[in-house]
Amino acid sequence: MIKEVTGDILLTKAAAIAHGVAPNDHFDSGLALSLRTRHPELYKEFRHHCKVHSPRTGTAWHWKCHHSHLHIVNLFTQEPASGHGGHPGKAHLSHVGHSLKELAKLVQTMGFPSIALPRLATGVGGLDWEEVQPLVETHLGKIGVPVFIYTTFVQGVAAKE
Repeated sequence: MIKEVTGDILLTKAAAIAHGVAPNDHFDSGLALSLRTRHPELYKEFRHHCKVHSPRTGTAWHWKCHHSHLHIVNLFTQEPASGHGGHPGKAHLSHVGHSLKELAKLVQTMGFPSIALPRLATGVGGLDWEEVQPLVETHLGKIGVPVFIYTTFVQGVAAKE
């Protein structure tokens, strides 16, 4: 079941938050920045993962918070920065589709009872939600757990999940 909600994704009761990033992302804007601020260890382990494993676009990397039940799934939807210190590239629908397929597998293998995600790849990623939404429906619509799409951000407000 996919449900669109309004609120602050950081207040979700879902077991996992998934969001789009680029390999070697700096987590310096949007939801990524909020996650980096709230969970600095996430960013440290993400950077280590990228350095050691050189992740490809269209894949995913899972992180478990050390002091709560929360899981973060980093979906590599965007092209990496073109040079050291550069900004990540734009997202591509093919990367989004492959990453969502990875997320669906992860939900099944990890047994997440629910997941939350923003309008994936529409901020820094630069895609239109009208193009991304059908991919979300295709890959997550029948995974058997609630999927909460945060369509409108309202800071400090818990969504009606």
